[in-house]
Amino acid sequence: MIRVAIADDQAMIRAGLRMVLETEPDIVVVGEAGDGVDALAVARRTAPDVVLLDLAMPRMDGVTAAAKLASIPDPPRVIVLTTFDSDENLYAALRAGASGFLLKVSPPEQLVNAIRVVAGGASLLDPAVTTRVIAAFTRQPAPAAPAALDRLTPREREVLPLLARGLSNVEIGRRLELGDATVKTHVARILMKLDLRDRAQVIIWCYEHGVVRPGES
Repeated sequence: MIRVAIADDQAMIRAGLRMVLETEPDIVVVGEAGDGVDALAVARRTAPDVVLLDLAMPRMDGVTAAAKLASIPDPPRVIVLTTFDSDENLYAALRAGASGFLLKVSPPEQLVNAIRVVAGGASLLDPAVTTRVIAAFTRQPAPAAPAALDRLTPREREVLPLLARGLSNVEIGRRLELGDATVKTHVARILMKLDLRDRAQVIIWCYEHGVVRPGES
C-alpha cells in the first residue's frame, strides 16, 4: 500500500486529490496539510511514502518544505504539483529534493501513475515542466566538465547525457544497442558514483555541470 500525504493551501484541491486517490486499491491518503509547516509535521507523524506538495503555500513555501522533507529520517518522495508558479521555483524545488513535477491540470490517471512511479524509486517529470526548467539554463555560461566524470566508464559517459535528456531505459538501450538489464546496471552505477538519488537529480547535475546543454539531442 502506497501511503500519500497531500499538502496544498486550497481545501478544495486537497479534497479533489483525496477523492481521486481513495478510489485506488493500492493507495491510501494518510494526512493533509494546508501549509509547509503542517506538511512537515504530517510527514513526521504519518510517515508517508509520497508527499504531493504545492509550491505556493503560507508559513513555509514548497521549496523550503521539500528540502526539509528530504532531511527527515526515511524521507518521503516528493511530487510537486504546479501551475507554473515560476521557472525559478520549479528548478529550486528539484534541487531541494523533489522527485517529480506534475501540472495541477493533469488528468487523474496521470497523477495516480506518477505516485506509483515515484513510490517505486524512480522520478517523473512532466515533459512540459521539464522543458521550462531546462530552458533557464540557456541563460547560463557553460561550466567546465566536473572531475566526477572521471569516475565513470566510457559506456557510463554515453548513458549519462541520455539520462539527462529524459530518455527511458528502453530508449537508451535502443540508442546504444544495449539490453534493458545492462542499461539498468549502468544507471545504478552512475547514480552511485555521482552520489545522486534519482533521474531528477541527474538532470539537474548534468545541466549544472555542462554535461548537456539545452538544444542538444
